[in-house]
Amino acid sequence: MKHTYLFFAAIFILHIYSLFFPYPWLKFTLGLLAIVILLISFRQATKLFQILGSSFLLIGLILLPFTDLSWGDIISGMGDNLSLLTLLAVLPWMNSVVAAGRFDKLLQRLLRGNVQHLGQLYQRSSTVMMALTSFLNVSAATLAQDVLVDNLKPIKQRIASKFIMMVSLRGYSLALPWSPLEMAMGMILLVTGVGFGELLPWMIAISVIMYVLDSLWGRWFFKRYNYPAPPQQQTSNIRQNRSSMLQLIIALATFLFLVIAIGNVFDLDFLLTVILLVPPFAFCWALAMGRWKSFWTIGWNRWKNTLNTMHNFIVLFVTLALFTNALNGSPAQDMLQQPIIALADKPLYVLIIIQLLFVFLSMFGVHPLATIGILSGISGILMEVLSPLSLAVSLMIATVATVPIGTYGLVVTITSMSLRQSPYYITYYNMIYSLVFGIVGIIFAYFLI
Repeated sequence: MKHTYLFFAAIFILHIYSLFFPYPWLKFTLGLLAIVILLISFRQATKLFQILGSSFLLIGLILLPFTDLSWGDIISGMGDNLSLLTLLAVLPWMNSVVAAGRFDKLLQRLLRGNVQHLGQLYQRSSTVMMALTSFLNVSAATLAQDVLVDNLKPIKQRIASKFIMMVSLRGYSLALPWSPLEMAMGMILLVTGVGFGELLPWMIAISVIMYVLDSLWGRWFFKRYNYPAPPQQQTSNIRQNRSSMLQLIIALATFLFLVIAIGNVFDLDFLLTVILLVPPFAFCWALAMGRWKSFWTIGWNRWKNTLNTMHNFIVLFVTLALFTNALNGSPAQDMLQQPIIALADKPLYVLIIIQLLFVFLSMFGVHPLATIGILSGISGILMEVLSPLSLAVSLMIATVATVPIGTYGLVVTITSMSLRQSPYYITYYNMIYSLVFGIVGIIFAYFLI
């Protein structure tokens, strides 16, 4: 359906209005509309998300008779996760201004820079991936892999494939913990009630530690392989690269500052702040670069395409709302809380269990956002054992640490198709990295209890 985006957009605009004017009848209406878009999207969703959605829906319906929720409460609650879907709907505008500014070309130029061996290229590739993933998300990974596949043709295929599957997935994961455009960030802040400005310094610290560790390892491991010297870059190109990278860093720093400042000054929650900020920020950035026409063309097409194809996330988040509300209001929550209560004096064990749960479920295709949703049902008891900030750090790092090893995850699947490698092979080569990432997250979360 080519014009589904108009219906979805109208619902998201109505949802934003409801956040400022929270009338009960409006919340009920949005709940009904959430059910409608669930019915529209279910057949269009992939099999994996159909299974996840059906599971959440079935468990939620089984638990409902054991709750005190009225039918009005149930229907109203179906729209509880519309903010996450609205965030997903505005993200294409940020991706589009990066594309219009040709910052994606910057990636190609930097990855063709002058290096002597693959160890140097590993460090550079990881740095560039972090910078561009913060804006381009999955697009940065696919673009980097295309460039690296072309650049590494003179290298033995086994070595080239290992290099690409490591640096692209790891560089991608390093940008996610501190990115305000990452959907998991919004969901975790919603669950824990922690402010973005409070969480951000710890996420940056963990990312820097992992970046240093992985860069040193990559330089040591791959330095034995020479890299064919490309043609020397012209001075103007070097200056252009530095200027473009500086502009990108300034834009990112400005955006992070505005998210924190606007949220604090106007007392807005994180999701609403980002939703309201992304479109005008992208528009102003495009105007400042003199790229308005190309930005609008790219952005309009990407925005329509995103809304027309967001069926997987609609199925996940709408059914997750029912599951979470039913679980919170049923005796089943008490049963799930018992193991946590038993470990109340051993918070380190709780942090380890959270990390292992994400790793285990990701190996079987369960999306990290779904895992966060499952844990959100017992977030209250978790925050009695851990502090809200400790839980937020644990959930965020557990989420991003599993990105390189999520066997059926989007980025691993894309990499598998690009390199014609088994997703389990990719998981194998990134497992140690993900475990170290998780351990660093556990250490930070433990000291923040």
